[in-house]
Amino acid sequence: MKLFLTSTGLSNSKIIEEFLKLLNGAPEKTSVLVIAYGQNEIERFYIEEAKKQVQSLGINTTSLNMQDDFEIKDLPNFDIIYVCGGNTFSILNKMRDVKIDDFIKSEVARGAIYVGVSAGSIIAGPSIEVAGWGVGGDENKIGLEDLTGFSFTDIAVFPHFDIDSQKEEIEEFKKKVNYPVQELTDEQALVILGSERYII
Repeated sequence: MKLFLTSTGLSNSKIIEEFLKLLNGAPEKTSVLVIAYGQNEIERFYIEEAKKQVQSLGINTTSLNMQDDFEIKDLPNFDIIYVCGGNTFSILNKMRDVKIDDFIKSEVARGAIYVGVSAGSIIAGPSIEVAGWGVGGDENKIGLEDLTGFSFTDIAVFPHFDIDSQKEEIEEFKKKVNYPVQELTDEQALVILGSERYII
C-alpha cells in the first residue's frame, strides 16, 4: 500500500520530488483520478489548484466531481487516486452515497497510490473524528454518525497544524483516542509504504 498524505497537496518542491519517486513509470505514462466535492467557491478554487499541481507534472489527469452524474462501472483503473479537501464529513458521506468509496479501496488494494489532501488525508485513517476537533475544525452539518475512515492506516492525520496555536488542542485529542495521531503542517507530507513511514 502506498499512501501520500498531505495538508495542501503537491505544494512544494521537496514534496513533489518525493512523490515522483513513488511512480512506477514516467509521469506522462501515469494516470490519476482526482476526486472532489466542491460545495462552495473556496473549495472549488482549491480543487482547481490541486488539479493544476498534478497536471503540471505531466500526469494524465481525469477529474471526477461527485456532484456530477457518473457511472463507476465506466471508470478504468488508475495509477493514482487523488482525494481533494473540503468538509471531511460531507465528502465521506457523499463517497458512500455514490459508492465511490468501494472503488477507491479496490484501486488502492490493487496498487494505486493514494494521495490525500487535507480531508482526503483524514479519510485514509481509522476515523474522521479529528476533522471536527478544535477551533478550526469542520462542522458536521449533515449529522454523520459513522465516522469510520478507510483504515488504509491506523494513523489519524491532523492537517494544517500550527504549533503555536494548536499544540494544546491536539494533545487533548490524542488523550481521548486509542490510535496514533500525526500532525502535518502545510509544508509536510506523511508517506506510508507498507510498514515504512516517514515525514517529508
